[in-house]
Amino acid sequence: MIALQITSMKNFMNRLLTSECFDIFLLEEAVIGTSCTFTIDGRIHKAFFRQEEGDPSPALPEFRPWGELKGLCFDLIKGKRTPLFFRFTLQLKPELASSLLKKEGFGADPEQVKALALNIRYDGSKAVLTTAASYHTFLLSKEADAIWDRALAGYLDREGIAYEPL
Repeated sequence: MIALQITSMKNFMNRLLTSECFDIFLLEEAVIGTSCTFTIDGRIHKAFFRQEEGDPSPALPEFRPWGELKGLCFDLIKGKRTPLFFRFTLQLKPELASSLLKKEGFGADPEQVKALALNIRYDGSKAVLTTAASYHTFLLSKEADAIWDRALAGYLDREGIAYEPL
């Protein structure tokens, strides 16, 4: 796990909410504090998408893509006043997580990794990004965490998002 403080909020918010930069993620949860607190649970209700035969669609992911919900989050945040806070919990899309782990030579089965997560926390003055890896089963190695930490830092560098490690 690493923690990175964003050093250019305007650039970061533009990249987060109006570009495709973070569309590689799924939204697990968003909590936005403005005049009141808005909570978005990104979990997909598969029953909503049931086919006429009554079977849920097997191709649906567990969470909605960030690209489908970022506009809603942007609408809640934009305005003359800065939000009091927000928290976004994102997960790298599973196919991208698996591909990353394989490419980096992860020493275990990538299917044992449940998610590579990115937590974004804004407290009214600064934004901090933290990484996390969750697993389906206990693993002694924290290799997936280290791979994810390096990959995210490299991705932010390539996307021109300035940060400093905490």
